[in-house]
Formats: sequence, structure tokens, C-alpha cells
Amino acid sequence: MSAAVIPVDRIERAIYLIRGQKVMMDRDLAALYGVETKRLKEQVRRNIERFPKDFMFILSDEEFSNWRSHFATSNSDRMGLRHAPMAFTEQGVAMLSSVLKSDRAIDVNIAIMRTFVKLRQMLDSHAKLAKKLAGMEAKYDEQFRVVFEVLNELMAAPEPKRKPIGFSVKERRARYSARKA
Repeated sequence: MSAAVIPVDRIERAIYLIRGQKVMMDRDLAALYGVETKRLKEQVRRNIERFPKDFMFILSDEEFSNWRSHFATSNSDRMGLRHAPMAFTEQGVAMLSSVLKSDRAIDVNIAIMRTFVKLRQMLDSHAKLAKKLAGMEAKYDEQFRVVFEVLNELMAAPEPKRKPIGFSVKERRARYSARKA
């Protein structure tokens, strides 16, 4: 089996952000590897020394509840889960390849690692773009501030000329002359 057989978007959809880390859940990994979730967990428990907390952690009840709510399923069925799921970081997924020994596991791991790298590159690209945009905004805001002030002055309605208070002889004569004509 080649890594190209597994669509990248399928892997991307299986990556979640939990505890500020990009992780994949045990059941998603098991499906990709073509093994039962309980077998994957069994292998991890047999080799637990290979999975420190920064490689794999078990979801708390609150995290599990939040994760489950994304799927609009009944809370009573717990999505068929009796035990809290394991979440694997990128390093944990890489370690799984040494625990699950099969050709499929190797190919799946390669595809997952490439997907993680692609996501990291995309995030880096967006961060650079955001930084560049913020710099341009600060630079050009000062230069265009004067232009905006001038435009605002030009667009502001001129103050109307006020008619003087009181009686004017010229004004009365003009009205009288207009009536006679």
C-alpha cells in the first residue's frame, strides 16, 4: 500500500487542537492503520515508556465531552467508547510506527507526517503574512493620516453664512423694488 492511497484531507480532518497541541485521536489512527482501537491502545499500553505526556495523553472528562459535542451524537452512547480516548501529538504518531509493525503502518505514518509538515508550513506562511500586513498597516497609516485629514476637511459641509440679526434698509428696498416690477 502506498501513502498516496490515504487522502490528505482525511488525515487533516482527523487532526484536532486540544491543550494547544495538534493531536490525532486513537480511534482515527486505528481506522487509518486498519486495526481495532482496542488493539492500538493495547500496543501503546504494552510500550507506555515510549509515550511520555508530550507524545500522548488521555483526554479528561471535560475535554472528552467537548470533543464529543463536535459530532452531534447522544451523550448516552458515548460514541461507543467505554474509556477516555488517547490523543497523540505528532511525536506520538511517529512513535506509533515503532509499536505497530506492518507495511500499512509505515505507509500511513509517512502520510501523516507529511500532513503535519504541510500544516506547519501553512501556519508559518499565515503568520509571516499577518506580520507583514501589520507592518504595512503601521507604516502606511502614518503616511495616509494626512491624506485622510484633508479628505475629511474637503468632505465636511461648509458652515452656512449666517444672516445678520436685525433690520437692514438695503434688504427692504430690494424687496420693495421687486414687487413693483
